[in-house]
Amino acid sequence: MRGGDGVTSSDSFVHLHVHSEYSMLDGAARVSDLMKEVAAQGMPGIAVTDHGNNFGSFDFWSQAKANGVKPALFSANSEGACPACNGAGVIYTDLGMMAGVTTICEACEGKRFLPEVLDYRLNDKDIAEVLAMPVDEATEFFGAGESRTPAAHAILERLSEVGLGYLTLGQPLTTLSGGERQRLKLATHMGEKGGVYVLDEPTNGLHLADVENLLRLLDRLVDSGKSVIVIEHHQAVMAHADWIIDLGPGAGHDGGRIVFEGTPSELVERGDTLTAQHLREYVGVAAAAR
Repeated sequence: MRGGDGVTSSDSFVHLHVHSEYSMLDGAARVSDLMKEVAAQGMPGIAVTDHGNNFGSFDFWSQAKANGVKPALFSANSEGACPACNGAGVIYTDLGMMAGVTTICEACEGKRFLPEVLDYRLNDKDIAEVLAMPVDEATEFFGAGESRTPAAHAILERLSEVGLGYLTLGQPLTTLSGGERQRLKLATHMGEKGGVYVLDEPTNGLHLADVENLLRLLDRLVDSGKSVIVIEHHQAVMAHADWIIDLGPGAGHDGGRIVFEGTPSELVERGDTLTAQHLREYVGVAAAAR
């Protein structure tokens, strides 16, 4: 671990493995983090803004300036909002003693904006179509052509690198898992200098193919001078770590003691904990697969 307090171990990242039934850290991300990142990069034409609980959205500021209208017109929380659903895209009906019903707004057809707002287009896309884009598609959209915006493209590339390429730009934060929120926050801080990262099971919700991408990303963070501590049960993450602190011997009241501290190879060779047992089996299977 590389840190600012003179604490050192190996070169990749420290892994703290905890036998616990409870989450130890809150890794929730905020849209405001994205806003700060964009502001720091001085993005000229399109800005990430906080639309209620949205994951993020790119406003057509350049279009607003070019057409002499206010940027607020392109906010579903402001002047551009559909008056029937107040920019939510849905209508909620309270049925009293029964469960409420949510239906698509008939006025805007779920697009959340006034019809006149949707007349403005950027590279043949209106604001609702941009918000419906997955991150991977939006990365290409803001990377070339009329909609090319380097700062937005850089942020979207980071989101793809942390395995969030499938999320849409207008996706509510309430639909994200804890692991997804952690990776969202991680992406917003990748351009900063120094710092220590503590991640609680960042592989949660990740496809197996994306775990390798996450590990490469963590390596990049450490190579840039950051310290990374991961609380994780995923064997691939444990095997990739430089240093493991194994707490046990069991979970909850049966744990809480350091039962092993060392490298993954040392844990596999001489460890007698549950973690050692499962990691030993994983390493054997991984070696056989090669």
